Amino acid sequence: MSAATAERMRKMRERRRRAGLREVRLTVPDARSSAVRHRVAEQVRRLDPRSEDEALTWIEEVSEFDERAPR
Repeated sequence: MSAATAERMRKMRERRRRAGLREVRLTVPDARSSAVRHRVAEQVRRLDPRSEDEALTWIEEVSEFDERAPR
């Protein structure tokens, strides 16, 4: 990175900090990787359908976007 680019980045970060923002970097699994896709598929295969149904039912019950909520 050139000195000019580094200076622009520093100024941009300073502007963002003054605006109350903070840079955060995340590292996430790469869904394009076959190893990651296989690992996710295995984890999904091991899910208990009854437990998942129970969780989805609870989410629907507490959601403010369910059918019973006034619109």
